[in-house]
Amino acid sequence: MSAHWSERREGGGRFALWLIRSIGLTCGRAAARVLLPPIAWYFFLRRGPERRASRAFLTRLFGRPARATEVLRHIHCYAATILDRVFLLAESVRRFELVVHGLDALEAELARGRGALLLGAHIGSFEVLRALADRRPELRVRWLMDRAQTPALTRALLALNPAAAAAVIDVGAEATDIALALHTAAAQGALIGLLADRTRRGEAVAPVDFLGAPAPFPLAPYRIAAALQVPVVLGFGLYRGGNRYEVYFERFAESIQIPRTARAAVLRAFAQRYADRLAHYTRLDPYNWFNFYDFWQSPDPVRRTDGGAAA
Repeated sequence: MSAHWSERREGGGRFALWLIRSIGLTCGRAAARVLLPPIAWYFFLRRGPERRASRAFLTRLFGRPARATEVLRHIHCYAATILDRVFLLAESVRRFELVVHGLDALEAELARGRGALLLGAHIGSFEVLRALADRRPELRVRWLMDRAQTPALTRALLALNPAAAAAVIDVGAEATDIALALHTAAAQGALIGLLADRTRRGEAVAPVDFLGAPAPFPLAPYRIAAALQVPVVLGFGLYRGGNRYEVYFERFAESIQIPRTARAAVLRAFAQRYADRLAHYTRLDPYNWFNFYDFWQSPDPVRRTDGGAAA
């Protein structure tokens, strides 16, 4: 497996992305979903590193060797959420059945008028969280995203919704530009969303326990929260099959203070808290885990963990 997730080339290609998007928007979601099994088989057969990463992860969660059918189900789940991003961007949530937990936690923080930092992860669909915000047109929303990662997919999807594209803060931009955009968004009381589970190359990390083994988690989300002095809320949108999503929000911190003394320990403690909650939601449905690489970066990625979920 690649030593770092960003080194993996983008899968599918522009034509395949254009094809599934075009079929979905022209013929409907049901017609496009017919393509999901052959797409899953293609990635299962052609993308060895992702296939092995899926098997290693599921083995860790299940506490036994993962079956090929389970790896296929994992890849199929990922393909289904990618397809649904087309409709979430083009039409918001009208096609989907959503069960939302903890929305009051997010709304209570936003009601204070000072914005909030929404931390998600590469599980389920973060797009469904963004689409939920469409129900409140007065709410300003900004999303931190690396446009350079999977550029063909990013361009194809964001072209469906110019407003969503305009709300992106590109993490590949100059640091001063990113900082200015974040401070402006916070001053406007915006909801600022980012995925807090992956590390960028050269970024400060803390190795914390995740599903029974040390894994590197980024520290930037907590530094951003401390700099902006906004409350932090967790948000995860799990795909439940068909057109169903289950969305969870929960308070993470009223504010984050990082003292000059014990700075490293405080940051690590926040990273551990986040990892613990991410583990909880990952166990709810392991097939929603979409980090198809050795997340633990260890020589023993299939080591069994305590408290594994049942298949």
